[in-house]
Amino acid sequence: MNVLMIGSECTPFIKSGGLADVLGSLPEALNSQGADVRIVLPKYQEMKQEWKDELTLLDTLTVPLGWRQQYAGIEYVEYEGVHVYFIDNEYYFKRSNLYGYEDEGERFVFFNRAVMEMIRVLDWTPDVLHCHDWQAGLIPLFLHTHYKDEPKFTGMKTVFTIHNLKYQGIFPQSVLHDLMDLDERVMTVDGIEFFGNISFMKAALNYSDQITTVSETYANEIQTPYYGENLDEVLRKHSHRLTGIVNGINLQDYNPMKDQSLAFPYRSSLIKKGQNKMWLQEQLGLPVDASIPMIGIVSRLVEQKGFDLIGRIMDELLEDNVQLVILGTGEHYYEQMFQWFQHKHPTKVSANITFDEALSRQIYAASDLFLMPSRFEPCGIGQLLALRYLAVPIVRETGGLVDTVQPYNEVTGEGNGFCFTNFNAHDMLYTIRRALQIYEDQAQWKDLVKNVLTSQYSWENSAKQYMDLYQSMLKIYA
Repeated sequence: MNVLMIGSECTPFIKSGGLADVLGSLPEALNSQGADVRIVLPKYQEMKQEWKDELTLLDTLTVPLGWRQQYAGIEYVEYEGVHVYFIDNEYYFKRSNLYGYEDEGERFVFFNRAVMEMIRVLDWTPDVLHCHDWQAGLIPLFLHTHYKDEPKFTGMKTVFTIHNLKYQGIFPQSVLHDLMDLDERVMTVDGIEFFGNISFMKAALNYSDQITTVSETYANEIQTPYYGENLDEVLRKHSHRLTGIVNGINLQDYNPMKDQSLAFPYRSSLIKKGQNKMWLQEQLGLPVDASIPMIGIVSRLVEQKGFDLIGRIMDELLEDNVQLVILGTGEHYYEQMFQWFQHKHPTKVSANITFDEALSRQIYAASDLFLMPSRFEPCGIGQLLALRYLAVPIVRETGGLVDTVQPYNEVTGEGNGFCFTNFNAHDMLYTIRRALQIYEDQAQWKDLVKNVLTSQYSWENSAKQYMDLYQSMLKIYA
């Protein structure tokens, strides 16, 4: 089975969010189950030069873009057994950021069309085009329009994965005529029309053969008006082909026993984990004391992640014997908020307004608790990494957080974390304090950590579910 994954970022080449982690790990897991999965990405300026130096030019194409004919280079590298293609066009992708430009619609219409043109000339034919988020949302539409009569594309199926419904690729209707070479026949409720504009996301939902999202709970949530971002009606219509498959993590890459970033490698030893905490406390200028519970946050600092709740109760929380270590960048308001609390409570708060991969792993390894109070969370990677590094998650019950973190029950001894239901600051504070209380009872805490040790979310099970989905579309049965 041949599968081409189409997305806008992928580790280790380029990353801004969780999508990159998925594309960086899932193909390898699928290949281990017998598929031939390849990836295609834009070639961004921000890629490290060491990767650019590894690329080989396979072909050059002329890509139709409305009345334009644009150049595309097809470059290639093999990484850990996975074939990775890059669409090269300096006009669209030689820029200082991945996203956020006035011509964003044009950039990704070009990318989608260039991918289709690349498929025409490859000496390899995918059975499935697996498209990720709005940046690849036009692929199913193009397969039904410009390429529907071409023999190479006959029988090809599409899967579209929603990583975050909030970001939809909405652009003026003029993009339809000027860049996509399509007419009003697709400007319908069942097409790509979205309140007078066009939506890449809606195009994918209406034209793909199967839709997935990154947790079962999120698949249900987005069919409701509260979470549906004005697409809930479309998603309810297509619910028969909507599946939630929770993400995994690469257990080899994220392995506290072999992680070179850590001062003290460990597997299950809370003593060595405590040594990592004291090491990090010293590095960050916090009081060095293994008995002080440390709460970690590694995240984009944006409204979605629930930081308004933290702002409301921070002073109350810091009356307790606790340390809070934050790593991330994002909206200026939240960056300043955490810096202010660090200024106000320098012995209890360390706000690191940057992103540093090594430091993120050190925080997972040092933290006793890991806080994710999200408004919504399609899947979440942070809680999966926290579980891997034995940091007990505290989460709001939403999306993939529900599917991966089970509330700890002191009576039965079941559960691997702490959860609160309402998006309410004092509900969160109560839950944090309950976790801190259990931390003080080290016998009970050790029992909880044993549960965490067995809560490891690898890609193996998720990859099997994707394989089953591909086979059901292609009517291929092992």
